[in-house]
Amino acid sequence: MLDLSWLRKEVGNLYCMDNGRPGIDPDVAVRLMLAGFLLGIVHDRRLLREAQVNIAIRWFVGYGLHEVLPDHSSLTRIRQRWGAERFRDIFKRTVKACIAAKIAAGEIVHIDASLIRANVSWEVLAVRHVVDVEAANPVEFEWKDRQSGKYKKICTTDPDATMATSSRNRRLEPAYKQHTAVDDLGGVVLDVEVSTGEENEGTAVEARLDAIASTTGVDITTATMDAGYAYAKVFRALEDRKIEAIVPAKVEQQPGKVIPTRRFKFDARHNLVRCPTGKILRPKGKLQRGSFQHFHASSKDCRTCPLRSRCVSPSRHARVVVFNINHPSLLRARRKRLRWGENEYNLYQRHRWRVEGVHGEAKTWHGLARAIRRGKDNMRIQAFLTAAAINLKRLAAALFVILLLFAAGFDHRSRLQRIALA
Repeated sequence: MLDLSWLRKEVGNLYCMDNGRPGIDPDVAVRLMLAGFLLGIVHDRRLLREAQVNIAIRWFVGYGLHEVLPDHSSLTRIRQRWGAERFRDIFKRTVKACIAAKIAAGEIVHIDASLIRANVSWEVLAVRHVVDVEAANPVEFEWKDRQSGKYKKICTTDPDATMATSSRNRRLEPAYKQHTAVDDLGGVVLDVEVSTGEENEGTAVEARLDAIASTTGVDITTATMDAGYAYAKVFRALEDRKIEAIVPAKVEQQPGKVIPTRRFKFDARHNLVRCPTGKILRPKGKLQRGSFQHFHASSKDCRTCPLRSRCVSPSRHARVVVFNINHPSLLRARRKRLRWGENEYNLYQRHRWRVEGVHGEAKTWHGLARAIRRGKDNMRIQAFLTAAAINLKRLAAALFVILLLFAAGFDHRSRLQRIALA
């Protein structure tokens, strides 16, 4: 199921054909790497030691028992020379092969993110601080920077990894975040990308949707995500692409002493906001960072309002609320969530074991629980090869089923022929 005949021409410009030592065949290098990920042997030294005595690996890469295998350091140099994008091309080829084999459709996708522990120790973590400001204002700096996050720890040996956690009950760890899209039909990985651990999931959705459609050549009809993606910009991106969103809304905070923003009604047609007493708040000022708009109430209206004590801060004359410019998309998604039927609930249940199952499979069987090497590009290569290995497993399983059906049909025909001859 693995065709790498195209690879030699693709990387030919990276090699000198008439000078230096003969290079390792690109087909052999990739097959060695994939063999390691298929078997969960992710470190080059251990992989080459295993390949010395493992006939199956030698057969897979095309080496006989008498042939000398490449040195483990050659794989490192090949990864550095090729770059992450060529390994993305290898992964994309497996996706297209799954589409051609009809074990993936690309119409219903499940998207989720998972943290991958960086390959660094706790001893290399340092505290970020501003030396000059600390020296000039030690007391003020001590309080303000702890509030603003300037004391967040960073990795000195792998700056691309950032501190992140998957649960409030777990401590922060240096990590990367892998964004994964899985096909609903057969669990094929359609897209993979790696970012820093602290990057929000919602910021990566738009690019991933376009990448999936570009790779599969099929328009996405339905996308499922968990509540971590329930942002206005995500719903707007799905609406712009005419994709049905199966995303549960986030749990709203319990009402407190201050009247929350959700009590204010947003009028998207006229770009106005109405407060709980029916007064109008109008937009004022420029958009903040291109995604938020401030709406100000009239000081005259707020002065005589019976809810002023619960609504307006004592230091202000009128109430100000902030809405995302994509807020109408969020409102439509919330209303749609209330009308979910059996089909929507079933799709969301499939999301939970489809994409999260792939994450568990990759971490348990293919070594993705921890980064092998340091640097974002190395982490991307690891993610691409792991996803390619998973897709090749899906292809091999589909081929095995076809062979079983073919064998059963052949046996049935042979039995009928024997009966006819008898």
